[in-house]
Amino acid sequence: MSFLSVFQFAVFRSNKHDKHVRVRIKKGNIANQRQSKVFAAENVYIAELMVESNVTLEAKTLLSALNSTIKVKVNGTDHTLTFTQIELVAECLIVGDETSCNCSKGYIWSNDVCYNFSCCRETTCTANVSHIVPLCIAKFEGLVTIESPDTVVCYNSTPQLKCTLEEKTDRAVWNLSRQHEYFQLNTGSVVKLNHSCATAAYSSCTILTLQDVTGIWKGTYVCGFISGSVTHTARTQMEVALLPDVVNLKISPLTADCSKHNTDATDANDIEVTATILNSSETFNVSWHYKNKNGKPHKNTEGENWVYTFRVKINCTKSTAAQTVNVTFENQRKQKKTAQVDIPVIYAGTTFCSQEVINGEVWPNTPAKDTVINQTCPEGRVGFKSRTCEETGKWQDVFSFCVSEELNKVADAADDTKTGLQAESPVFDPFIYYNHPAKPLKCQSTLTLAANESTNFKKGLGATEDVAIDIFQGLQNSSASDSSNSEDTMADISASVSILNVMSDASENVVLNQRVFPTMIYAASNMLNKSWNGVNRSLVEKMSSSYLQSVEGLVKNIEVNQSEIANRAVDSQNVELKVCTNSDCKVFGIETHLNKPSGIIKTVAVRNLMEKLKNNFGRTDPTGLLISVTLQNNTDSALEITLDFPLDQNVTTPYCVFWNTTLNEWSDAGCTVNISNSNQTICECNHLTSFSVLMAKSDISTEVLDMITTVGLGVSICSLLIFLIIESLVWSAVVKTNLSHFRHTALVNIAVFLLLADCSFLASSNSEALSDSWCLVLTVCKHLFYLAMFSWMLCMSVMLVHQLIFVFSPLRKRVFMFFSSIIGYVCPILIVGSSYVYCKYTNKRYYNKDTCWLVYDRLLEGSIHAFLLPVGTVILTNLFSMVVVILTLVKSTVPDSGKTDDKDTAKSILKVVVFLTPVFGVTWIIGFALLMLDAKSPMHNVANYAFTILNSFQGLLILITGCFAEQKVREELIKLVMAKSKGKSDSMKNSTSITYTKQK
Repeated sequence: MSFLSVFQFAVFRSNKHDKHVRVRIKKGNIANQRQSKVFAAENVYIAELMVESNVTLEAKTLLSALNSTIKVKVNGTDHTLTFTQIELVAECLIVGDETSCNCSKGYIWSNDVCYNFSCCRETTCTANVSHIVPLCIAKFEGLVTIESPDTVVCYNSTPQLKCTLEEKTDRAVWNLSRQHEYFQLNTGSVVKLNHSCATAAYSSCTILTLQDVTGIWKGTYVCGFISGSVTHTARTQMEVALLPDVVNLKISPLTADCSKHNTDATDANDIEVTATILNSSETFNVSWHYKNKNGKPHKNTEGENWVYTFRVKINCTKSTAAQTVNVTFENQRKQKKTAQVDIPVIYAGTTFCSQEVINGEVWPNTPAKDTVINQTCPEGRVGFKSRTCEETGKWQDVFSFCVSEELNKVADAADDTKTGLQAESPVFDPFIYYNHPAKPLKCQSTLTLAANESTNFKKGLGATEDVAIDIFQGLQNSSASDSSNSEDTMADISASVSILNVMSDASENVVLNQRVFPTMIYAASNMLNKSWNGVNRSLVEKMSSSYLQSVEGLVKNIEVNQSEIANRAVDSQNVELKVCTNSDCKVFGIETHLNKPSGIIKTVAVRNLMEKLKNNFGRTDPTGLLISVTLQNNTDSALEITLDFPLDQNVTTPYCVFWNTTLNEWSDAGCTVNISNSNQTICECNHLTSFSVLMAKSDISTEVLDMITTVGLGVSICSLLIFLIIESLVWSAVVKTNLSHFRHTALVNIAVFLLLADCSFLASSNSEALSDSWCLVLTVCKHLFYLAMFSWMLCMSVMLVHQLIFVFSPLRKRVFMFFSSIIGYVCPILIVGSSYVYCKYTNKRYYNKDTCWLVYDRLLEGSIHAFLLPVGTVILTNLFSMVVVILTLVKSTVPDSGKTDDKDTAKSILKVVVFLTPVFGVTWIIGFALLMLDAKSPMHNVANYAFTILNSFQGLLILITGCFAEQKVREELIKLVMAKSKGKSDSMKNSTSITYTKQK
């Protein structure tokens, strides 16, 4: 026979803190524990007192054995504790296997005893509960009442659970338990908590609302009201009418080839369709449908999955509609979810991409404008690869969406529904649509499929600070791993950025404290260690913008304890965080000063991100650092911040900018450059966000240069129109010889293409108002038209040299027009087309959206070299031609009356070439000089204005040299004017004569 007595010692008082202690005493094989909660230090201490005896001991005897004062050692420090109150809590009598336990008056069985052993309130408990801590708790008037749905909850419905208690408590909590799993619930995208529903009858109240429930929300819900160290709970079971959260559809083969079949055939290709879902406690009614055929698939069990397989015969009758196969799942509440997959079909006579094998992966024949998915990721990675067949029947590059298995688990835990590059790339992906049943149901029949349903931090399931740290730790470990494959690296980086974005969104609802900072900062830093290559520039810009906003959002939402700051800092290779209480902070050598000392300043500096962000400030280079500043516990909107950026000495003109999260681009609104020299730039801004400095060798533009450009282009366009009108009027009179015909043909083409180029330039002057498509079109137009203009200059100079050197072998008109058409029309098209294709397939930028012009990266790198190299060739050729023509004319001393007209024409051509080549050529040479001149040099401004003036007024110079400076054109123009005037005079005379005759 054994006895168990449980005592509660109300208060211990030490020389440092007040301590409340509850003691359980153990006799024989009965375990008794001493438990205390230290309110001042917020620590809980557990101790045991064991008494071994074969005799029955009274409670008073045990109490007398305890001294009123004891000494304990905590963390190496001695504490003297004094008992101020001792109270008997429970007694148990144990005889063999039989147990009888009772709580003392004023106490009831604890929740653990009640739920696990069915011993509740003040009843005698016959179960062996001696190991439960606490065993009894102070009696609390009233019971926790829980209200929940009394039937199976519909899939994607919004159920509500409510708990109430008569007594007032400190706070309320909700938990969800499943087999071997236990989750704390916090507000998220699905979980909505309302603790403000108390009434006069119920002083404590909490409501849990679940939005769009799926299978993961099935389980036992426990609500708890906490008062001090005591928790009062109630629980209920909620069942959900399940539907598959994820339906994975596969087809084999990946495409249907009807190109070798008669178009009237009704069946040709067998396609095997496989639908895979996680096994479920629900019994589904599964069916498939294709056109007018339907049936039941064959079901197999593979591990934890149910696999449904069936075959369909694809109809080869040519159709513009997609060939769609549907798989429908129906649950016990008659709700339906239908997974749909489109079968790519190659019809007879249509364009398709031929089968290719790359690294052992088969990409089958695929119809144009379709994308195939190959679920062939390397070992240790999950996902898929996709490849698109262009309209021309040419394959695009393979896009990899294969992320590491560990990173995929982290994404699941964070509720990342858009892992990898999937959201940004054109992939062929099975999607879901929903069928409405014929009869109305109480359950909602139109549902939404979640791409990933697992441990869901963002939804509010298990959304605790410890789980957040685990997610960031997993992200840190995954981003630190190396991959030799750039495609896999980019897939991991994109998935990591997406997870970071999910956690930033979740931090809006889930309270996270400062101990999350280290793992979050290290994880974010590791992402920037790798090169973000292997995808197009636009995707890199989107990823970097999302990264920046996610880091800024997390730093803003993670709370810092005022009493534990002490200028706390987290330093990593690429990201440094500094938390300051005063107005000054310094990160990565950049000093910041805020005019509001109240509140907590959180400053983050980021390396290796600036070059990834979109730069909408033309002809500027980003600096190496970006600063984000947020303020906690201060809502004052009238803020001023000063940032001191150290700079390199080889950059001169700074622009203080901030990242506009709405437009996803840099803006200088509200920011000014206060002081700038070769060592530093001090920026002042009237708001908080992410800041940086962009550097240019000169001002991007000035009002004077903009005005010169606009006026010059207007004058040029009008001059070119006048020139073309004059040429059309005098054409028949000035092209009497082949040489003059060649010259005027070239001049007209030069004028036409310069006119088109000027119009395109003027249309793209306001690039911010243009879409990407229009900016690309105008860039191509300017590139093509300017090249065509220079090509016809080349034709004219080469023709002149030929005519003067080979006097007795004149160039025939047909030959000239043939070769000139190739050089003037075909060559520019080939150069522009090949440069665009090269940039597209090497993932390099063809144009700059900010300027709507070609890209200059550095010497011999950038699409602008597809313009500069041909233009340079033409300029050198023209200069060489001028030298040859001048030498030939000087040496020519033999008179030839039959060639007099040609000699005059040659001289006029020479004047034109000598006049035009400096105008056109020197302009672009000045452009090269601008890149090499020091921005501080006086010659830089001279060259800048000369470049603008000569380019803007090119049309006027053509009008002067091609018409007014040409004698034959002037003579013919005067003849036309005189003839017009003479015609009017003769008409007037005739009219007078007729009138006189009638009067006679």
